[in-house]
Amino acid sequence: MAANHRDSDSAKATKRVVYREFGSTSEPEALERGVPDLPPNQQNVRVEASRKGRKGKTVTIIHGLQLSAEKLAALLKQLKAQCGAGGTVKDGEIEIQGDHKQKIVEFLVKQGYKAKASGG
Repeated sequence: MAANHRDSDSAKATKRVVYREFGSTSEPEALERGVPDLPPNQQNVRVEASRKGRKGKTVTIIHGLQLSAEKLAALLKQLKAQCGAGGTVKDGEIEIQGDHKQKIVEFLVKQGYKAKASGG
């Protein structure tokens, strides 16, 4: 009888979680940080041209957008079509290849964003 009791305890011990720092790994959506979707007129957006760490290639970076990933991707697609250039979303910022600062600022202002050019 004691042997059966020990076997059931060892089966429970292998399924038991002793410590978990960040919650359940079976639900990764629960760990993601929510991004507030603010309306365009409440967002202060900065547009900057940068060549740092890109081997001399100019990239236009758009900072300060508070949008969900889906809306960022949709805005990226519109901006790439507007500028006729490639681009990507990195760390919540949009990067467009080339120096398109003025085009992007004008486009964002037409969309209702409070956009300003920053940097030289």
